[in-house]
Amino acid sequence: MPQLDTSTWSTMILSMILTLFIMFQLKISKHYFPMNPKLKQMSPLKSNTPWEEKWTKIYSLLSLPLQ
Repeated sequence: MPQLDTSTWSTMILSMILTLFIMFQLKISKHYFPMNPKLKQMSPLKSNTPWEEKWTKIYSLLSLPLQ
């Protein structure tokens, strides 16, 4: 039974890794990335709702007197 020749495996693996790295670098280099992204200033929205200005009390059904 002949033995498997593994002497070229390391060369093959290294060349595949190098090729994948180069292809990945070329693919990334075609993208445009902004150099200085700036944050957008968001002002908090204030809504006028009637319950914000007056105190409200929420009654639990268990705390109400029995009828």
